[in-house]
Amino acid sequence: MESGAPDDSGLTERERVERANTTFYEAMERGDLEAMSGLWLDGEDSGVSCVHPGWPVLSGRGEVLRSYALIMAHTEYIQFFLTDVAVSVSADTALVTCTENILSGGPAESGGELGPLVGQLVVATNVFRRTPEGWKLWSHHGSPVLTENGEEDAEADDVPPT
Repeated sequence: MESGAPDDSGLTERERVERANTTFYEAMERGDLEAMSGLWLDGEDSGVSCVHPGWPVLSGRGEVLRSYALIMAHTEYIQFFLTDVAVSVSADTALVTCTENILSGGPAESGGELGPLVGQLVVATNVFRRTPEGWKLWSHHGSPVLTENGEEDAEADDVPPT
């Protein structure tokens, strides 16, 4: 266990995965790239991947961590309220699905105050691998949730012609 890491000896594997998932979002909220870096699988052949909403697939640890550095550098404030969290553990792999209720804001155009806050819903899948150092992120995929109008339009497109 890392120095300063919480003792998780009494936790189930599911609870350990939940803790790793929460730690991921807390690192984003703090803009802590060092902590974020420690959460991802390491190694050239780790197969790490990430899809941020609206972005192409990012492959490789370096590319993924650069994306988080970019996001953190351009986001003055971000907070995640996770709902619909589901955790599944099978051997050395764990899957977490959730809805990210995101509140974020950038710097104001003038002055030193926070710019306008924006809300967004994203559904996410986080895949973790068990390592000797604990559960590490292998893949993150976030997709935006369509607005009600978008959902209605999508449903209308699914109706077969009569």
